Amino acid sequence: MRIATNDYTNSMLGQFNSLAGQLRQLQNEVSTGLSIQQPSDNPTAMESTLNNLSDVAAQQQYSTNITTLQSRANLVYSALQSLQTITSQAGNIATSAGSGTAGSAELNNYANQVQQLIQQAVQVVNAKDPSTGQSLFAGTDSGYQAFDLTTDASGNITGVTYGGDNQVSQTEVAPGITVSVDVPGANNTGTGAYGLITDSRNGADLFNHLIALQNNLKSGDTSAISSSDIPNIQNDENNLTYHVANNGNSQTRLTTAATFASSQITNLDGTISKQSGADIVQVMTQLSQTQTAYQAALQSSAKIMQLSILNYLQ
Repeated sequence: MRIATNDYTNSMLGQFNSLAGQLRQLQNEVSTGLSIQQPSDNPTAMESTLNNLSDVAAQQQYSTNITTLQSRANLVYSALQSLQTITSQAGNIATSAGSGTAGSAELNNYANQVQQLIQQAVQVVNAKDPSTGQSLFAGTDSGYQAFDLTTDASGNITGVTYGGDNQVSQTEVAPGITVSVDVPGANNTGTGAYGLITDSRNGADLFNHLIALQNNLKSGDTSAISSSDIPNIQNDENNLTYHVANNGNSQTRLTTAATFASSQITNLDGTISKQSGADIVQVMTQLSQTQTAYQAALQSSAKIMQLSILNYLQ
């Protein structure tokens, strides 16, 4: 009796293809840990997974933004601390000189110290972000140097001018939430971000105040030092105190935003795992069973094919 080889061959190939497809699917699940390999596996779950993956990418970008801002906020804070030290020293000099007990030589020495403080302050406010090379205190004109110092023929400081603008950039750290850690070097508009060196709202004008103190020390005008320089420098110190507090508030907001972003990523990863993650133990069991079935089919087909050939020859 002859076997209908065409029918058997087609049936055998169909079985092999089915088992081979199952093997590939199960092997992919083991290697990737995902039960969904393509949209046709589970269209609804795939759509939801893709949406969640998009949300994860967004949260990861927020985390990157936050890390960048935190680094920049630390640079700004370091500069603020340096400026506070400088203004404190200038205030001490003004107080000592304003007492009226210092002689001309001592006043000249004080004037030289103030000039050095001005130079140090210019260095501080012209600091750049090492990761970007951009100026910290030039506002949104961060590609330029924030302040320029000018001197006369004798080397005496005559002015320090601001070359930036009064705007600050905002960075998104969560959906619809932006944070800025930047400080413009000057702002005399009466609105917007407070200026670091100069701001008309609180009487801050650090460089001009220090230059005035320097000149009054050189001329020996202790009355002007007492009546003008001391209160002016106090205004500058108060302005810096405001910026230190504002920097601290921004860093607190960034810490909160970082915690939220991390939590969101963890939650989304868990949801994605539930939606598309494979049960590895179960998949391994299925893989073993399918491999056994595939081997059995191969052996069975080989025997039947041998019988078919023998029958054909008979």
